Amino acid sequence: MIERIKHIIGGLHADMVSWRRHLHRNPELSFQERNTVAFVIERLRAEGIEVRSGVGKLTPDDPGTGAIALVRGAMGASDKCIALRADLDALPITEVGKDAYCSLNHGVMHACGHDAHTAMVLGAGIALHRLGSEWSGTVMLVFQPGEEKEPGGASLLVKEGVLNDPKPSGILGQHVTPELPTGKLGFRSGPFMAAADELYITVKGRGGHAGSPHLCIDPVPIAAQLILALQHVVSRRNRPGQPMVLSLGKVIANGATNIIPDVVRIEGTLRTFDETWRAELHGMLPDLAKGICEGLGGDVDFTIVKGSPVVKNDPDLTARIRSAAVDFVGADNIVDMDIRMGAEDFAYYTHVMPGCFFRVGTGNPSKPGTQSGLHRAEMDIDEDALSTGAGMMAWGAICELGR
Repeated sequence: MIERIKHIIGGLHADMVSWRRHLHRNPELSFQERNTVAFVIERLRAEGIEVRSGVGKLTPDDPGTGAIALVRGAMGASDKCIALRADLDALPITEVGKDAYCSLNHGVMHACGHDAHTAMVLGAGIALHRLGSEWSGTVMLVFQPGEEKEPGGASLLVKEGVLNDPKPSGILGQHVTPELPTGKLGFRSGPFMAAADELYITVKGRGGHAGSPHLCIDPVPIAAQLILALQHVVSRRNRPGQPMVLSLGKVIANGATNIIPDVVRIEGTLRTFDETWRAELHGMLPDLAKGICEGLGGDVDFTIVKGSPVVKNDPDLTARIRSAAVDFVGADNIVDMDIRMGAEDFAYYTHVMPGCFFRVGTGNPSKPGTQSGLHRAEMDIDEDALSTGAGMMAWGAICELGR
């Protein structure tokens, strides 16, 4: 079966490159993926694959920009089902490079590889459909919106119950990884990626003339004290050996050379692996901020938007998929991964069913951009990796249905 999958995937490789480049040229932001999902649905239905559209609704009136497809094996009756997930959305980044397929939507870019994820799951689904007489059961293809933005498209699909008919015994997901060479696959059992929360802080003072600070309550030095104090939590309140990141990526004090502003706005992220500590921080950080700001004469609004939980790779499912990967790409191409402080809304699936989220190597020193980090304007992939990822998804599904 491996050789049959590789043969069909090889025949689909040019199509996957074309699909990925079309999606790359036409990126859409989270929960706006109308043309993206329409493109996917059109290709699935052209193959005769059953599709349910309009999933992943932000509101009851929202048309939904996700889709669920069901690929059914014809070799005997079976109620087994396994899900394969792809994410559809792009990021608000202005792209550089890639003249042949650079984004046509200025300020929006597939800088996290979701175009590749979609092309690979689409390729895996079509390959499985064409091999349908050789396996039994159902493969659910999950094309979800909004991975990059809260509340996370995965959480919406779980809430809507669209993964319950039929109910998969587990779900597989993958992510392109520039630091791994093309052809490599990376696995980790248990907790893999961090829980992520968004921080929105407004430090309030009283603005005025920069030459008369005694008549003002300057929020800028108050914000500076707060920023340092928040990092003190990481280094001195967090238990040594417990992974934690608190990064503040946006600080706006919109005054001028001669103007002290009224407020300073700060935005950032909190990343943790322990739910008890996470909950403690949600109480501790606003209290800490209030104490510092009021102690210096100001005030503060501190909002934490709770995001996706920890990605928990089911040990049994991950062991089986890792073993299948050894058969598919060879033991020399399997890499054991460390935990990652990046977040993934795939986590929501892993809290309601067994999940295995693995990494697909896409780095190649001979191809520009393919070793660039994710979420960067020059990020690209080695498109040879599309066959590895699509083939592994198809083979992993076959292995699970054949248990």
